Amino acid sequence: MVDPGDFPSGYKAVWLFVLFDIPVKTRIEKRRYAVFRKSLLQAGFAQLQYSVYARYFPSEAACDPERKRISREIPLDSHVRLLRITDRQFGKMENFFGRKKVPIEDKPDQLLLF
Repeated sequence: MVDPGDFPSGYKAVWLFVLFDIPVKTRIEKRRYAVFRKSLLQAGFAQLQYSVYARYFPSEAACDPERKRISREIPLDSHVRLLRITDRQFGKMENFFGRKKVPIEDKPDQLLLF
C-alpha cells in the first residue's frame, strides 16, 4: 500500500511557468526562438498557450536547477518571465476555450526522479 506521505503535498509541489516574448523578425531571431522553444519541450515543458509553457516539479528544490538552466539560455533581446506556483494554486486555475470551461492539465502520471 502506498503511503500518502510518499507524495509531495499540493503546497510543496510546484509548477514552473515560462512566459516569453522573443522577436522573430529576422532569420537569426526566428532561429533563437526555435532553439529556446525546443529546449523547453525537450525538458518536459508543455505548451499551455502561445509563448506560455509549464512543467510540474515535486518541490522547489527540484525546480531550481531547471530554472537556472533556462535563465542561462534566454535569447538576446527577449522578455522572459519565470513563475513558480504551488500545485494547489495550479489546481484552482480556471481554463476556458471560448466560453466553455474545460479541465486544466493534470500533473504527470510518471514519477520524476532527480
